Amino acid sequence: MMTEDFNDLLAFVAVAQARSFTGAARQLGISQSALSHRMRSLENRLGLRLLARSTRSVSPTEAGERLLQTLAPRFADIHAELAALRDLREQPAGIIRITTAEHAANTVLWPKLSQVLPKYPDLQVEINIDYGLTDIVAQRFDAGVRLGENLEKDMIAVRISPDQRMAVVATADYFANHSPPQTPQDLTEHDCINLRLPHGGILAWEFERDGRCINAHVQGQWVFNSSSPVLRATLAGAGLGYVPEDVALEHIAVGRLQRVLDEWCPSYAGYHLYYASRRQSSRALAVIVEALRYRP
Repeated sequence: MMTEDFNDLLAFVAVAQARSFTGAARQLGISQSALSHRMRSLENRLGLRLLARSTRSVSPTEAGERLLQTLAPRFADIHAELAALRDLREQPAGIIRITTAEHAANTVLWPKLSQVLPKYPDLQVEINIDYGLTDIVAQRFDAGVRLGENLEKDMIAVRISPDQRMAVVATADYFANHSPPQTPQDLTEHDCINLRLPHGGILAWEFERDGRCINAHVQGQWVFNSSSPVLRATLAGAGLGYVPEDVALEHIAVGRLQRVLDEWCPSYAGYHLYYASRRQSSRALAVIVEALRYRP
């Protein structure tokens, strides 16, 4: 197969994964028209339609999906091996791409990695904020961060945080006009600030006490799709917030927030860094893993 065929296959994988000519062209550093020409040329040579195009989206056909499932892992393997070869240099070098939720990025990754990276000037870390359960192999991430209960079985996982808890909080001004809830059922009488999940649903507020578990589906005027605005709206007195305990404690300590339903909020498995086994040989990743590893 000629060199241009390999380039076209790489371009196809980029389009099929991004589901977008615009995003794939940006990733590949070529124009949209050049990318479209490559895809038509590849389809003509194969005699098959690989991509279904519309005015708003692009998606693989049945043949395209089959080709994507074959190519993506192999290109990922090649990418990993090239990265491992680069790591044979004396100093760890290269880019480590990590997908994570915003809370873990702010409270675990940044505090720890910001202390380590200055020691390795040839090492670069790219953090991608994503609340979905990203396939790190297909999306070409070196590692991901998830709570312990959501880990994939075929990945290597390293704990990077202690167990976590959530906290239900609001301002004193809010409670001046609303009686503090005594049980999760009382939340129906309150303005609750919601978090929308990547699949479109709203995060349920999870409670447990004396073996009794409750998933409360609360209502309120505000819905956000990341945690920082939830905390900001809570501090502004917009209602009750359901936020990670560690980001609420500093505000509770100085009186900006008051906590309720504390005895109903259980702990759950903390954050873990996970990665595919073939990335074990990467010196750059090894530096990141050791920097993040949780040590009680």
